[in-house]
Amino acid sequence: MRRPEFEAGRKVGLTLGKFAPLHKGHQYLIEQALEQVDHLLVMIYGCPEVIDVPLERRASWIKTLYPQAEVILAPDGPQEVGDTPEICRKQEEYIGQCLAGRRVTHFFCSEFYGDHVSRYLNAQDCRVDEARKIVPISATQVRKNPFAARDWLHPLVYRDLVKKVVFLGAPSTGKTTLAEAMAARFNTQWMPEYGREYWEGNQVERRLTPEQLVEIAEGHLQREDNLLLDSDSYLFVDTNALTTRHFAHYYHGFALPELDRLADAAAQRYDRVFLCADDIPYEDTWDRSGEVNRADFQQEIIVELERRNIEYVLLRGDVEARIRQVKNVLEGG
Repeated sequence: MRRPEFEAGRKVGLTLGKFAPLHKGHQYLIEQALEQVDHLLVMIYGCPEVIDVPLERRASWIKTLYPQAEVILAPDGPQEVGDTPEICRKQEEYIGQCLAGRRVTHFFCSEFYGDHVSRYLNAQDCRVDEARKIVPISATQVRKNPFAARDWLHPLVYRDLVKKVVFLGAPSTGKTTLAEAMAARFNTQWMPEYGREYWEGNQVERRLTPEQLVEIAEGHLQREDNLLLDSDSYLFVDTNALTTRHFAHYYHGFALPELDRLADAAAQRYDRVFLCADDIPYEDTWDRSGEVNRADFQQEIIVELERRNIEYVLLRGDVEARIRQVKNVLEGG
């Protein structure tokens, strides 16, 4: 079956780039292209040396925001930038390889290479806001300071630029104290354990229903997403849905499928996972179930992390010792 873009008279557009990250200038370019063609191809280059957001994730931004466009992954494209004959030839040959004979009638970009690429494709050269007057931003500016440039980014994109750091551990292992302290050190936001707030307002005889535990995991995630938009580089998080799932099994012996799904997603969501050791004095409060249960809970968390192959760093010592350990990991020390 012939692809729809091969139908006679159809306008087929192409734009390409690293989209590292996607910003409102890129979005303006894509939107202008979509208005002018019947079918739009968006080619995304791999560039691990430029940004640590994976190619597939950058592609997902465009697929989500512009489902009518077709995304082409270009993981091994040439990285050289310039207008020498050799660089132009490498770029043209690679684009041709990725297109695999597909016809393009319009080439959209905001760069000098619009000239030679459009000639290579025998396509119309469509420049969009080349002077950056309509959308005065560049990916280089965004990468230098994403927090300062966040107004130029869709929330979907900005959330992925903030590293999510989660602290796990049994009750009374210092997670809350550490999350708040790290946020103060890095001048950013932290996410308190929503489950504690919810439990205090909704528990009946120290228990919650399976449905309420799902509500905890969902509410926690929603608050995290909101805080990400005001976070600078990091968001420090006190527990996640893995902990909520544990409580479901502790209360009821099972977790609802939706909570299992949220726990599975949590296993992939965080950039760094720290496990707070139970080597600090146990603080006994009315809402906790005792030091013996803390030790059991701690062991179960370790088993769960290892079962899921989640990489984690064990934090020991007092607050200052743990702060130093976290900073060393985050800063590569």
